[in-house]
Amino acid sequence: MNAYRSKSLSFPWPPLLYSLAVITALYLNQDYPVRLSYPWIVVCWGIGALLTIIAVTLNVWAVKTLIESRTTVLTQRCTAHLVTKGPFSFTRNPTYLGYTLLTASLGLMIGNVWFVAMAAVAAALTTLLVIRCEEMHLLSRFGCEFEFYCRHTRRWI
Repeated sequence: MNAYRSKSLSFPWPPLLYSLAVITALYLNQDYPVRLSYPWIVVCWGIGALLTIIAVTLNVWAVKTLIESRTTVLTQRCTAHLVTKGPFSFTRNPTYLGYTLLTASLGLMIGNVWFVAMAAVAAALTTLLVIRCEEMHLLSRFGCEFEFYCRHTRRWI
């Protein structure tokens, strides 16, 4: 039996990765602060607020879509169905995209640009440690249907 068929991950990496990104950004800002001038502070706050709304909306929509599709929200469990509707119709990883946007947007709102850099690092690590395993799980469970979905839907955006 294929090891990926039963479940994609044995540990919930995404919360840990994004938490470490936030902690690292806070630490870097203490040692290497990047100061923004007044007009940029206001612009960054506005962009951050907009991105926060988008990120939270995307995550809520993704979780709602998974629940409505009667499949798991948790990455450590075996998925029951390949979900391709809702936010999954334009990105294969809407929750991770939401986490990344939220991390970057919080940094913009508090004026800590290290959050933006660490959001990119967390997204890269999520791709390497999480998404590739999840994709192997989905490929082993859904085969050609998942391959077709991958050809027509981008991994991130």
